Amino acid sequence: MHEFSDRVAVVTGAASGIGRGLAQKAAAERMKLVLADVQEEALEELHKQLVSDGARVAVGVTDVTDCAAVERLAELAYSEFGGAHLLFNNAGILVDGTSWERSVEDWRWSFDVNVMGVIHGIKAFVPRMLAGGDEAVVINTASIAGLIAGPFLGPYTATKHAVIGISETLHHELVATEGRVRAAVLCPGEVATRIWHSNEKRPNRYGKQTRFGSDAERQFHDTVTEQVGQGMSPRQLAEFAFGAIASGRFWLFPHPWFKPMLEARVQSMLLETVPGAAG
Repeated sequence: MHEFSDRVAVVTGAASGIGRGLAQKAAAERMKLVLADVQEEALEELHKQLVSDGARVAVGVTDVTDCAAVERLAELAYSEFGGAHLLFNNAGILVDGTSWERSVEDWRWSFDVNVMGVIHGIKAFVPRMLAGGDEAVVINTASIAGLIAGPFLGPYTATKHAVIGISETLHHELVATEGRVRAAVLCPGEVATRIWHSNEKRPNRYGKQTRFGSDAERQFHDTVTEQVGQGMSPRQLAEFAFGAIASGRFWLFPHPWFKPMLEARVQSMLLETVPGAAG
């Protein structure tokens, strides 16, 4: 897809972080926008900002863990603008800490948002995209944590590995349809967002945040949170993502510094050696 103007972009998790950057970039490309998030006030603030800049925007407060809610988002996109050409399945959260000390609710929340949110987006939009016959791209936000592994990120790493597998499978399935819809997967490293503060928006149904069980877990959290705060801006990431989408790429790697670690991991698999540290 080389031309974005006057096409429709759908972004979940749009009110902050990477999603907000993607929405702003899509508006700059003169796309029509359908924006979703669970944070109603932040979503409305972004809506007002983009409309004041001249963008055409529809918003829907959407919990991506709810399949029916994502279905309503698809209905909104097609009723307001008649289609969807870029679907960013982007909503995500992060829970960190030692795997055996994370609660069942920690794991369930991670999978409900990061994995089921992507699945709900695919189920709601891909049939409509295929039926419409237009060129379209489904972009699932994963992470470099979907390709390498290290300590203290069990729920997040597991969900992002799942998103990689779902995205590759979707790619092969869409190729087999011989239609004009394709898939891509976005795998960022450090981006200056508040994902490491995800528990601020944790729904009550998943219980309270599990406390860290060791000083090592707390030190890891604090160190990485500081590093992430100094990372690429969401808008810079969006600029990269749109360029990569225009070039027809499947793998969207804005932080290529991690590739030697990925190579070492694959070699460890092929040689059947003990995994090394991810970083």
